[in-house]
Amino acid sequence: MAISTLLCDLDGTLLPMDTENFMKQYMRLLAQRVSPYMPAQEFVHKLLAATHKMVINNDPLKTNREVFNEEFFGSTGLRKEELSPVFEDFYSRDFPSLAQYTKPNAVARQVLAKAQSKGLTLVVATNPVFPMTAIRERLRWAGVDDFGFRLVTSYEEMHFCKPNPNYYREILDYLKVNPEECLMVGNDAEEDLVAGELKITTFLVEDCLIQRGTMNQRPDYQGSMTDLLRLLETL
Repeated sequence: MAISTLLCDLDGTLLPMDTENFMKQYMRLLAQRVSPYMPAQEFVHKLLAATHKMVINNDPLKTNREVFNEEFFGSTGLRKEELSPVFEDFYSRDFPSLAQYTKPNAVARQVLAKAQSKGLTLVVATNPVFPMTAIRERLRWAGVDDFGFRLVTSYEEMHFCKPNPNYYREILDYLKVNPEECLMVGNDAEEDLVAGELKITTFLVEDCLIQRGTMNQRPDYQGSMTDLLRLLETL
C-alpha cells in the first residue's frame, strides 16, 4: 500500500536539540515563574509526577491535559484558577527564549515540502505533553510553522502519550487511514519506533538520536534527515 501520510516527531527531528538539556532549561525557567506559589524543587518534582501520569494514562475518556491537571493540582493543593493564567503567561512571554537551546535544520523544511509536493498528508506527531501554544512556538523555531498540517498532537486534544501504541491508534482513527499508509519519522528509538507495532512504516532519524537500550522494534529505515529527503524522492 502506498504511503499517503507523513507523521513527523518534533523535538530532535524537525527541530534539532539536546532534548535533555532543553527540558532542564525549560523546567528551570518555569519553576522561576511558579516560585511565588511553591519552592522550585518541589514544583519540578510535582511537574514530573504529573507528566508521568499523562505518559502512563490509558483512559480514553480523559485528555492528557485533564490527567495532568488532576494529578498536579490534586497533589499540590494549588488552585487551577489561580495558576493556569501563570502557565499561559509563561508560554506566551518566557517560553520563546528557550529557542536558544535548539538548532534549526533547513533540511526539515525540505522534507516537509517534498512530502507536500508528493501529495502526502502532513502530521506533527510530537509527544503530546505540551500545550498547543508551546508546540506552535517550536514549529516556528524550526521554520516550518507555515505548513498545512492535518493534525498537530497536543495535550489539549490527545488522550495518550508516546510510547503507548494507543497514541498512534488515536492518530490513525482521527485521520481515518490505514497504518500501512503511514510513515512515522522520529529520533527516539523507544517512543517513535513503537509505531511499528501497528504496521506503520518507521524511519529512525540519527541526527539527534535518543536510544535508551529498550528498543523493541527495528526501524524500516534509518539515517539522517537528508537520507529521509532522498527516501521521499522514491515514494
